[in-house]
Amino acid sequence: MMKDLINLKDLSAKEINELFKLAFTIKKNKKKYNQILTGKTLGLLFAKPSTRTRVSFEVAMHQLGGDTIFLRSKELQLNRGETIADTAKVLSRYLDGLVIRTFSQEEVEVLAKESSIPVINGLTDKFHPCQVLTDYFTLVEKGIDLKKMKFAYVGDGNNVCHSLMQAAVKLGVEFWAAVPEGYEPDKDILCEVSSEADKNGSKIHLTNSPQEAAENADCIYTDVWVSMGQDDSKDKKISKFKDFQINNALVKLAKKNYVIMHCLPAHREEEITSEVLDSKNSIVWDQAENRLHLQKAILVTLMGDKLELNGSD
Repeated sequence: MMKDLINLKDLSAKEINELFKLAFTIKKNKKKYNQILTGKTLGLLFAKPSTRTRVSFEVAMHQLGGDTIFLRSKELQLNRGETIADTAKVLSRYLDGLVIRTFSQEEVEVLAKESSIPVINGLTDKFHPCQVLTDYFTLVEKGIDLKKMKFAYVGDGNNVCHSLMQAAVKLGVEFWAAVPEGYEPDKDILCEVSSEADKNGSKIHLTNSPQEAAENADCIYTDVWVSMGQDDSKDKKISKFKDFQINNALVKLAKKNYVIMHCLPAHREEEITSEVLDSKNSIVWDQAENRLHLQKAILVTLMGDKLELNGSD
């Protein structure tokens, strides 16, 4: 069983599907799990602002009977030169688990290595595993067969795109990424997932044409064009991405019963129009709600008493 959730490369398809099953169970039987993390405390160490990640983890712990403590990195000794490794050793003496939301993936990896408690990646510039597990869980909940679908991601080859690809090759998804030239996913990650795709019956396609990706797609997914920390390149990116907007003209190319996804926050009329975001094909709000349920499954898996999880007395 996994100790941490750092990126989806480390999870097997079996482990991902077990998280999905547990999330379904918890969502349907909320009261059964409302005390399973009683006496446990989850730390939230955030260097980046957050709405969904912070609120969903705080509510999840509360509903599971545990507590949270919010830690702003700028208010810790990290801001005065204490190392991540030393911080990890100290926090492990106080907490039962830790969610970190930061810029550097390397910080998360060091934190996990030096901690004796579970560490969860709440977002870095490279990966966003909690979001993406929720995304595929939501598709399964909607009755979509992941192994028979065409998934079209349109936008920046960013952290969300990286994690979507990592999970796609585990789950047998045909994944298309339509990105502007010069904004492709990380080459090493692309090489890694392309190699694994051949083993699992999935396919990874990279194109500079949103139309090619959207053609006969079962799902069209987008993210903001300008990620946190990229404000200095905002005007350039908006100009470069203007033909990658999810709008009525693009979604007409998809299958009849296509779904629209967005990890939020949405910049309406930039990467997606309000007409599409609020349409009957949008499952964005179900996707957002499911952050709570899937993250409960992660917390129970990583922090729950193993005897309770196995149903023993």
